[in-house]
Amino acid sequence: MTEQHRGPAERLVARTLDERDLGRPLSERARQSRRSVEEYLRAGARPRWMERLMEIDRGIKRERRRLERAHRTLAAESRADEFAERWIAIAQGWRFDELNELIGQHNDWYPIERDLPMDLRTRDYVRVGGRSYRREPLDAAWILRHFAPVRPSTPREPVKKVGTPGAGRNGPPVI
Repeated sequence: MTEQHRGPAERLVARTLDERDLGRPLSERARQSRRSVEEYLRAGARPRWMERLMEIDRGIKRERRRLERAHRTLAAESRADEFAERWIAIAQGWRFDELNELIGQHNDWYPIERDLPMDLRTRDYVRVGGRSYRREPLDAAWILRHFAPVRPSTPREPVKKVGTPGAGRNGPPVI
């Protein structure tokens, strides 16, 4: 199996111990201490799954801002008849490699790190908060769902209000 065809978990496990820099073995006390979210937070450290989810959420927000800027810029630079074709080409060329790597790690490791129970009926991990823990990788289809290949209309100038504050539409103040 080539490196590209392996999942993030398989690549991590396949590395040698020296490459992963695992450090010293855990002490007896560390092995016997409770590992719960509350204990991690009390100690001032977040569990890796929590850090990874925050990194994913920040990464998605960052990509949304970049895509929004690119969408606005393309709308300003292109004609209406060419916008859709150019936007689809941009979406297909957009890369999410690092973010998708984090999403892959999350999908592989989250149920193990959270010690999620199995649903024997579905033979899958139980849902978290009523939905699957899995995150979908980002791709061109994700971009086009969130940023349609339709040129936005030019923004109108704000409507200026005429009259005094508290006035009716065209007359004296309403009492």
